Amino acid sequence: MSTEGSYYVPEQSKLPLAAALGMGTMAFGAASWVIEGGTSTVFLIGTAIMAAVMYKWWSIVIEENTQGIVSDQLKYSYVLGMYWFIFSELMFFVCFFGSLFYVRVLVGPWLGGEAAIGVFDDTATDAAIANATHLWNEYDPTWPPLITPDQTVNAEGAKFVGPQEAMSFPGWERLGSWLPLYNTIVLISSSLTVDKAHHALKDGNRQAFIRWLGLTVFLGGVFLVLQAEEYVHAYKELGLTLDSGIYGTTFFLLTGFHGAHVTLGTIMLLISFLRGLKGHFNETDHFGFEAAAWYWHFVDVIWIGLFFIVYVFD
Repeated sequence: MSTEGSYYVPEQSKLPLAAALGMGTMAFGAASWVIEGGTSTVFLIGTAIMAAVMYKWWSIVIEENTQGIVSDQLKYSYVLGMYWFIFSELMFFVCFFGSLFYVRVLVGPWLGGEAAIGVFDDTATDAAIANATHLWNEYDPTWPPLITPDQTVNAEGAKFVGPQEAMSFPGWERLGSWLPLYNTIVLISSSLTVDKAHHALKDGNRQAFIRWLGLTVFLGGVFLVLQAEEYVHAYKELGLTLDSGIYGTTFFLLTGFHGAHVTLGTIMLLISFLRGLKGHFNETDHFGFEAAAWYWHFVDVIWIGLFFIVYVFD
């Protein structure tokens, strides 16, 4: 079927509605899960709904492309859609990094009293300045806060207890056991392997494409296993949890949200790998894989920024 000068319009579908239902269920379930006494049941139900929707939706798009009914104009709209999707994901991380910046650079010093300095005239007594500048008694506004403001008031019954140790750079003598370093090596390596796969596909070397892409999927899985091990280490050995005050909240928000993106990217690359085994893609028509590769590079770049901001310069 010739698609020159045409624009394929798919039939009406309830899949967007089902996707909205799945995402809403996942969001509600995730929020309920972190509340004391909550369970993961609702979140897993939402995840199952989203998995079913993605499987059905992607299957339809793949079938349309293999049937040759997708025009060049529609393919270009796929490219634009992926651009905007990655941009929207970037804005998520900008907001989260902005929140971390706000807490570290502004809120901490304010709680330590810097906000009140300079508002007194020459007649103010030393006692008045001291009382005003110590918003939280004996609180040390350093980052990461191992002692929360709550603990400075009620050390024994504080609701939020800081960790015994931060997840930041441990020093050169302990570098060999620092999990974030291995995560970084694995993820940067995976960016190189997916690029190798991309070049192999454009050169028409399908065996090399399959080999390099399979290695990329494997490295993505290794990263997720290492991050899970890092979380176990943080909870059991460092006391770094979601109840560790603002440090625990921002740490798990940024690393966990990034981990969710790595999971999605690994799934996308795995589907491309399975499609490659079936003979899909060629030197000029492989946007399904190319979009996943773009997304993977984006995830890698975000991790590099996260590694330096959250871990190295913590």
